[in-house]
Amino acid sequence: MNTNFRWETFLEAFPIVLKGLGMTVGLTFACFGFALIFGFLWIFLRRIPNKPLVWLVTWMMEFIRSTPPLVQLFFIYYAWPMVPGVGVTLEPFTCAVLGIGIHYSTYIGEIYRSGIDSVDKGQWEASTALNFSTADKWKKIILPQAIPPTIPMLGNYFIIMFKEVPLASTIGVGGILFMANSYGALNFAYLEPLTIVGIIFLALSYPSSILIKKLEVKVNTRFDKNAVLSKSKKKNSIQEINLEGSDHIV
Repeated sequence: MNTNFRWETFLEAFPIVLKGLGMTVGLTFACFGFALIFGFLWIFLRRIPNKPLVWLVTWMMEFIRSTPPLVQLFFIYYAWPMVPGVGVTLEPFTCAVLGIGIHYSTYIGEIYRSGIDSVDKGQWEASTALNFSTADKWKKIILPQAIPPTIPMLGNYFIIMFKEVPLASTIGVGGILFMANSYGALNFAYLEPLTIVGIIFLALSYPSSILIKKLEVKVNTRFDKNAVLSKSKKKNSIQEINLEGSDHIV
């Protein structure tokens, strides 16, 4: 096995490793989309007025968060088909979406909960007083106010999930890490292909984190109460000046 870094091997391995980039990015979006949807399920189940159900859902979320995602992937791929009566064999990509998506949906559910809890109590009371249906209350009143402030946190979890997706290579999903390991096993050279994997993740993750930070600043500024109050006062002052000006004209 070659222990010295060789540019010839690096250049040869680069296009091979790059073939897995589409799978890695696609799997990231699939897992994130699944987690966004499943996160809503967690939060709505926890708001059902049934204490035993709420306790069960809370315990399940804690169990999933406390278990390594790699163990969950192995269970879904290797152990789930052996469960009597309900076990089925799933494709590696499907197992990866379920395993990583469900794991991070518990964290995203907490993000949703924090956003919903931040909605002023008066908004809930107003929607009830206006006789909104439950669906309209959530769709038109609560969620439009609860979700936008959580966007930066969701963006951070998207980047984290992107860096966790290589775990799927352990069950045969052909991402960049899988391609790098395959090249290394065939050519007895792991240094160059794994270096390429690190460079690709750095090249994609670092700019994304900068964009997320800028988005966080923008969203926090937009939803900052002091900024909103200041804007409102400024608007009122302009209206008063206009009214005074119209009085002088008359």
